[in-house]
Amino acid sequence: MSYQPIEDYGIIGNMRTVALVGMNGSIDWHCSPNFDSPSVFGALLDDAKGGRFQISPIADQVRRKQFYWPSTNILVTRFSHEDGITEIEDFMPVGFAADSLSYHQIHRRVRCVRGPVRLLVQCRPAFNYGRQPHELQLAIGGANFYSNTTRFSLATDVALKPDGSGGVTAEFVLEEGQSQTFIFQHDGESAPPSTPSSEREAKEPFERTVKFWQDWLARCTYHGRWRERVERSALALKLLTFEPTGAIVAAPTTSLPEVLGGTRNWDYRFTWIRDAAFSVYALVRLGFTEEAAGFVNWIQNYVGKHSHRGVPLPTVFTIYGEPLPPEESLTHWEGYMGSAPVRIGNAASDQYQSDIYGELMDSLYLYNKYVGPIAYDFWVNLRHRLDWICDNWQKVDEGIWEVRSGRQDFVYSKLMNWVALDRGIRLADKRSFPGDRQRWMHERDAIYEEVMTKGWNEKRKAFTQYYGSDDLDASVLIMPLVFFMAPTDPRMVSTLKAILENPRKGGLVSDGLVYRYPPQPRIDGLPGEEGTFNMCSFWLVEALTRAGQVNPGWLDEARLLFERMLGYANHLGLYAEQTSGQGQALGNFPQAFTHLALISSAFNLDRTLGSK
Repeated sequence: MSYQPIEDYGIIGNMRTVALVGMNGSIDWHCSPNFDSPSVFGALLDDAKGGRFQISPIADQVRRKQFYWPSTNILVTRFSHEDGITEIEDFMPVGFAADSLSYHQIHRRVRCVRGPVRLLVQCRPAFNYGRQPHELQLAIGGANFYSNTTRFSLATDVALKPDGSGGVTAEFVLEEGQSQTFIFQHDGESAPPSTPSSEREAKEPFERTVKFWQDWLARCTYHGRWRERVERSALALKLLTFEPTGAIVAAPTTSLPEVLGGTRNWDYRFTWIRDAAFSVYALVRLGFTEEAAGFVNWIQNYVGKHSHRGVPLPTVFTIYGEPLPPEESLTHWEGYMGSAPVRIGNAASDQYQSDIYGELMDSLYLYNKYVGPIAYDFWVNLRHRLDWICDNWQKVDEGIWEVRSGRQDFVYSKLMNWVALDRGIRLADKRSFPGDRQRWMHERDAIYEEVMTKGWNEKRKAFTQYYGSDDLDASVLIMPLVFFMAPTDPRMVSTLKAILENPRKGGLVSDGLVYRYPPQPRIDGLPGEEGTFNMCSFWLVEALTRAGQVNPGWLDEARLLFERMLGYANHLGLYAEQTSGQGQALGNFPQAFTHLALISSAFNLDRTLGSK
């Protein structure tokens, strides 16, 4: 075996966790029972020791394709070769009662389209990131894998045998029209209950899962030019929600590198206030209000336990609203294609990132406007936070990009503090809530004046990364998106022109792809380079779309850049965090930030083009 490109994976899930399925039919990443639980299949990060669950034909020159069952998150992997054609339908059941065992299962149905075809199945879990040994027990109708603390089972009618490494393997033949079902289940600490393996018993979970996804997607209100891509992004975002609490994870993976062989490898299986708030904005745009309600529930009932007056709100939480575990490295794993270290936990939880209040207040303002009224008791907590912002917005922070080189007066952080106060004032006025409006307005205006004075670099004729810096930063593209500045304001137009230049000329755009900040020199305190940042590329599309009012050529450029970005998606329409100069996916996958920015840019570009 060898590592597959990141873009060769599809994703299945159940709003509790996910599994990544490669085009070779191998599940190489799966944490159970939740997103941030230890992995049981981790070949994505160590091909030899990570564990996998693969089903594939025994044949030469196999052609592989993947696609989703229409309007669902059920993944189909199709193998074509000289002997015949087979398909694997992979899904995690949804639409059941919250305590159903179905939420602990992966279903894999192998179907022979043309045959006969000989296939190989290999299932070798690796408990607790491969750190915990387990026992194997063959049983009638499958196999059990267990340790002192947890158990998994594999149910199938195929006769399995030990592979000598704690897993099972089998070869079997399917005639044309025949199928076999494999169900991998997390049984917890108890002995495994009976698991359906026959076609008849496995049929209901499939049909219920199809209905769940198709019914959910039918609520989408977007019917524009890029409907299929927007719907796939919405389905991906839905997979990143943790239904029991309403949390939304940034990505379901850890330590996929921002550059191959580098050390920029982070754990994204947690909920950043910023990412989740942006996700709510994107989902509300499409008519998915239940997800916004879930996020507000998470903020109130989970994060609220750790929100104390007089201290900063932590940037990132677990899916249960708890502080993150300390960041540590898994030194026994080599990392994706040798990109060490493999990290679990995230030290960003100890950083001060003051921009999160802007994203949070913006999402709550939209929630109150489009979903349901904010309760008074919740408003009281928000009011105290707005007062706190008035006292603390002048402080330096680590910023949206979580630099590890020290705090600065980042322009993005300042303008998002402006957003927080602005949305707080609007919310108070909309609901006639009590609050110190005069103070909020005074501080909001003070932030605006300071950004326009200190954030503007007269030499560069652009807003720069932080006060006194000569470096550009793509995060300022959000200024017109949050109504901080008109898209046609001369300063915004000049900033756009500067960003559009090639990095060799001090800009941030290379063939339509946008770097977060200049590739060289670096101020983030980390070694090595990184790819272009997909979210920023979509932010550029939206900024150009809005600026097209004064420069019609920019609207044409926005559409071209958007179509070009669509070309960097993988075969299923999914994106990682970054894109390399050679067009390869980099970073954790799939990335919520990228898909929510795609939705927003598609929405605004389609609306603007529709008015022409």
